[in-house]
Amino acid sequence: MATVSPSWNYTLHLPHDPRAPGVARGALRLILAAHDMPELTPTAELLAVELLTNSHRHTKGPYALRVHSADPGRLRVAVWDTDPRVPPGFSDRDRPPPPALDAEDGRGLHLVRSCANAWGVSVLRELGASKGGKLLWAECGDGAVAR
Repeated sequence: MATVSPSWNYTLHLPHDPRAPGVARGALRLILAAHDMPELTPTAELLAVELLTNSHRHTKGPYALRVHSADPGRLRVAVWDTDPRVPPGFSDRDRPPPPALDAEDGRGLHLVRSCANAWGVSVLRELGASKGGKLLWAECGDGAVAR
């Protein structure tokens, strides 16, 4: 008899604090251990930290980490923030050149695009209680659709 793994998701709301990406990474490790997905931890951590750091560096407000698994062995890591601007390099139309070898920053979204099986962005409108902003996401694991 086959077992069915139900889908699950967690959302961690974070203040605009330089320690927030590290706190989120620790929570992500615990979530993946609890769901017996340790093989995804290195890639999921990299994706989460790069997206969280991007939100921390380029926005002023709070942000949130969302971890979602709809299928066994497959994970979507998403970061919401209040700024609706999509970062350069995150859409297919807008791919900047790689940073110079001696550059001190500018590699984060290149890493996300290289390590994720799929990625995307949703720009959110302010409706009612919604704060608007954007949701950047990346997927990893078995069964993730290659982009």
